[in-house]
Amino acid sequence: MRRKHSEVTDPSKISDILAAATIGRLATVGADGTPYITPVNYVYLDGRIFFHCAPEGEKLDNIARAPKVCFEVDIPLAYLDAGFYPDRSSCGLHQYYHCVIIRGVAAVVPDGPRKVAALNALVAHHEPGGDFAPVTGDMPACRACKVVEVIPAVITAKSDLVQNKSEEQRLAIARHLKQRGRPGDRQAVAALGFDVNRI
Repeated sequence: MRRKHSEVTDPSKISDILAAATIGRLATVGADGTPYITPVNYVYLDGRIFFHCAPEGEKLDNIARAPKVCFEVDIPLAYLDAGFYPDRSSCGLHQYYHCVIIRGVAAVVPDGPRKVAALNALVAHHEPGGDFAPVTGDMPACRACKVVEVIPAVITAKSDLVQNKSEEQRLAIARHLKQRGRPGDRQAVAALGFDVNRI
């Protein structure tokens, strides 16, 4: 990673990013060698990515032919606009975010307890209140869908939060975001390490 100051290496922080997002992007290789990217609802469970899909389709064909895949998750925070700069410079415009990239191998999970467990974890990830009927193996919808797991070989992660700036510059950015008040600004202030109620 070129910008080492933004690299995330702590496994628990990487897990936090994967647990916070709900949609990831799966990259497979098509029959003609062209990359094919699909957004999928997913869950991170036991160190692996799981998602469900229809029983047939291009991504499954690609996985069957070439199981090496790439999976990406990102969480956009705030965008630093030209209003931060007195001269309204466009050179400092910047997006703050977290992201994880997983290189690994994908495979269809056979029918059975692991498939059911992955489906229940997936539903729980998207229904955090827990108010849902559990998936069982005898449900027609369970039998009809496929569950795919991505087994990571390499995981890299990044949090772009102006770590290469002075504390004074970071505080000025945090105060600007707090005053601006756009969606994601408060989350970005917290991610920058500031208490939004005290700056």
